[in-house]
Amino acid sequence: MITIAALYKFTPFEDPAALKAPLARLACGQGVKGTLLLAREGINGTIAGPRAGIDAVLDHIRALPGCADLDWKEAEARAMPFGKLKVRLKREIVTMGQPDIDPRGAVGTYVEPSDWNALISAPDVAVIDTRNDYEVAIGSFAGAVDPETESFGDFPAWWAANRDRFHNKRVAMFCTGGIRCEKSTAFLKAQGVEEVYHLKGGILKYLEQVPEEDSLWQGGCFVFDERVAVGHGLAPMDYTLCRACRRPLDAADRARPEYVRGEQCHRCVEEHSDADRARFRERQRQIDLARDRGRAHLGGGDSGARPGGDQ
Repeated sequence: MITIAALYKFTPFEDPAALKAPLARLACGQGVKGTLLLAREGINGTIAGPRAGIDAVLDHIRALPGCADLDWKEAEARAMPFGKLKVRLKREIVTMGQPDIDPRGAVGTYVEPSDWNALISAPDVAVIDTRNDYEVAIGSFAGAVDPETESFGDFPAWWAANRDRFHNKRVAMFCTGGIRCEKSTAFLKAQGVEEVYHLKGGILKYLEQVPEEDSLWQGGCFVFDERVAVGHGLAPMDYTLCRACRRPLDAADRARPEYVRGEQCHRCVEEHSDADRARFRERQRQIDLARDRGRAHLGGGDSGARPGGDQ
């Protein structure tokens, strides 16, 4: 079995570029793949590999400045969900476009998954899904507000236009693994919202810990690897990615007449030119050839994340 670890840590790195090569060298040597982002504000990513390899990389990260108490979430998969390893330098480990927001200062009150249902069922609590539109489309908590944002960087403008809707409300926020809520709850606190709550460990921890019969979650949770979406118990669901637009597709989507494997789906059929589709068709052919030869095709299908995706 392949071990998958999703992690993040906000901590100041004086020189994140100096951390890149040793981390990449160790991970590659241990057969670990996935994506790790380094910035002056910390580290974020999802990696997969053999148990011993994941342990070695986690030990290395915990030895970095401020990372001794690193927390992460784990799952298992029968097949490697990534095609290669990417260690990247970024301005932010989760892009909100608010450089003055520092989650190491004031953030929302953490709520354990076991206490989440009671909180979001309270009549004076507004529940906000901080994820992007394509993620919310396949699943969310019952009654949660969907900001309909295309990227996390759109959230501050959405809040500015909608904050009056939440007057005299307590605000509970959630995301996939918790990192976006570190910034979104810090942002709301900076905006003067007094009572802000944050699902600790995100949807993934909730689906792992809360029994399905007690759950208020509906649908699937989009994840940024080739599993595409998981359900209760973190079991993979029947979703694939449209290789043209990177949106998740269920069986009904794939049965639509607009769907052409590797080229288009009903959501993006009008978004691409014939030249684009020819390029996508050739990429799919190369992916299929690599698969038939027992090799990963590194130019496509190496990550479930759409551009700009975060945990």
